[in-house]
Amino acid sequence: MDTSIPSTTLADLLGVEQVMDLGVRALWGPVALTGPAYTVQCPPGDNLMLHAAIYRAAPGSVIVAGSGDTTYALAGGNVCAVAQRNGVAGLVLDGVIRDVGEVRDAAFPVFARGVVPIPGTKKQVGALQVPVRCGGVLVNPGDLVVADEDGIVVMPGNRREQVLSDARAKLAKEAAQSLDEWETDHRSRIEKALRDQGFSEA
Repeated sequence: MDTSIPSTTLADLLGVEQVMDLGVRALWGPVALTGPAYTVQCPPGDNLMLHAAIYRAAPGSVIVAGSGDTTYALAGGNVCAVAQRNGVAGLVLDGVIRDVGEVRDAAFPVFARGVVPIPGTKKQVGALQVPVRCGGVLVNPGDLVVADEDGIVVMPGNRREQVLSDARAKLAKEAAQSLDEWETDHRSRIEKALRDQGFSEA
């Protein structure tokens, strides 16, 4: 999986609708994470389905869980360790975890809303591999998730090849441009925008 494309480039191409809100963030880092989504829906306060997912998600996948609860942890150190051992690339959770020190020491990428010491229950069946809402974005199974220190972008599976191609072209163009060239172009665009909006110097 290509991990060289930053979230900022993809956000430029996909727009705000595919960018998770800033509450879902890296719990240690800097860290980057890329992979196809294995989606999980957890009832608030219950982590049964997330724990089931670590044994079902294919190696290289990113487990994306919708929960919305910030009182009870969806995962802890051992769950993350087993997920890592089974080849899961990382977790993106609309919820919280615990044992963050263990997770950080293992260098396992986790993006979530925070950390609490209280574990969730395992009494409610949710769903696996269904559309879930995480960080305000609707994530479908197989969508490409790109997460780094700037944020988390979800690329719809049916647009993946075109968006990746456009992203690589955009990065190549940027790499070929010097800062002086960028500044000249940028200043021209800014001055035009000011004129178009009727700005005048005081």
